[in-house]
Amino acid sequence: MKAAVIVFPGSNCDRDAKDVLAATGCHPVMAWHRDSVLPNVDLVVLPGGFSYGDYLRSGAMAAHSPIMREVKAHAGRGGLVLGICNGFQVLTECGLLPGVLMRNRDLKFLCREICVSVENTQTAFTRNYKSGQVINIPIAHHDGNYQADEATLDALEQNDQVVFRYYYESEKCLPANPNGSARNIAGICNRQKNVLGLMPHPERHAEAMLGGADGAALFTSLLAA
Repeated sequence: MKAAVIVFPGSNCDRDAKDVLAATGCHPVMAWHRDSVLPNVDLVVLPGGFSYGDYLRSGAMAAHSPIMREVKAHAGRGGLVLGICNGFQVLTECGLLPGVLMRNRDLKFLCREICVSVENTQTAFTRNYKSGQVINIPIAHHDGNYQADEATLDALEQNDQVVFRYYYESEKCLPANPNGSARNIAGICNRQKNVLGLMPHPERHAEAMLGGADGAALFTSLLAA
């Protein structure tokens, strides 16, 4: 598995993503947002953070960075693309995923652990999870309220594109839906299942010494891709 982590001005989880991938035996290259050529890789990661300071809309300016032309071409060839938090916002802004990430329901920045259920294990990102498995991973966002029109939401459900959903399991996980996302959606993929975006941060819970390891399976799943 060869991977690249895209670095935008304002990224703050790029090294986290790099370190987690390195722990799986993959040593990704770091690609700058102004690069016009993408290295020959299997996986591209768009990390969390505040690209361009969230100017205009979160992810809106990053979606027009020179490197994103190559990322979109990579996805079009069937290459894997993972967008975490701000990366998810970038994926919706550039059209690789449908819908939009809006301000959280209560207009507050949220930073806490939450529970999500794994809705689809038939992707390169989730094959090491069990269907319906509930995992505990952190969120840290101000614009994580996923919304789309009803037709789009119905299509996501029908095509098994809802990959992660906010879930209530215990008082530790309250509230079940922290940001108001439609149908409790926490992460989706495209129809081809090679592009995944999610608001929670699996890279922050990939080692027990960091507080939890429920996110590790997402990265180990990719080794078999």
